[in-house]
Amino acid sequence: MFSRLKEDILCVFERDPAAQSVFEVITAYPGIHAILIHRLSHYCWNAGFRWLARFISHISRWLTGIEIHPGARIGRRFFIDHGMGVVIGETAVIGDDCTLYHGVTLGGTTWQKGKRHPTLHNGVVIGAGAKVLGPIEIGQGARIGSNSVVLKSVPPGVTIVGIPGHIVDSKAKKSTPGRDAIASKMGFDAYGATADMPDPIANAINRMLDHIHVLDEQIETMKKALNDAGIAYSQPPVPDLEGCEIEDSYVKDKREEI
Repeated sequence: MFSRLKEDILCVFERDPAAQSVFEVITAYPGIHAILIHRLSHYCWNAGFRWLARFISHISRWLTGIEIHPGARIGRRFFIDHGMGVVIGETAVIGDDCTLYHGVTLGGTTWQKGKRHPTLHNGVVIGAGAKVLGPIEIGQGARIGSNSVVLKSVPPGVTIVGIPGHIVDSKAKKSTPGRDAIASKMGFDAYGATADMPDPIANAINRMLDHIHVLDEQIETMKKALNDAGIAYSQPPVPDLEGCEIEDSYVKDKREEI
């Protein structure tokens, strides 16, 4: 028990530069309190004292603002930073060296009994406000950006952002993420995001613009070839939009411009 507590305290210093002393971590970090109380409630849950386990977890939520179902299985060196609003469901499984920020939900998407909450493999980082829903698996070393909504399984070592979640960095870690790897990269992966993280929507729009530019160049080349061959090129007729039942302002503006 004391060795596990020591690991929990050390991982706070590795992942939160604001931590000043062991006394501060023990007395003023609700994530530590929630994990310690969860171990007691989880023991009672497995021993068959289900009501007592739920009551202990209820007291923990009242004290810390973190709701962890006593049936959830949590690995070593699990860190909840800030913590307020975190919800972890009954059948959730969390591996070693995982990190959750405030407002994270590991929830279910069905009322059926059985496995209905996510499984987080080792070294996963989930940013503030993210929602990971359903009996899906988040691969080892994956990162979930703040406010993302993840409904499908995530491969190891990738970064997910957006609603629904998109992969924006598919390069897996070169080495297996362990305790030292998590500690060394935590300063760059806080909240499951990096400063140079691309926006998947903006990236898609840029690709479309590039494609349109290439098409324009091809059309100009074809027009030049037709002119060189002595074939007259005529502008295609502008479609008649007068008969359209629905004509938004954008279409009207374009029609008048043409």
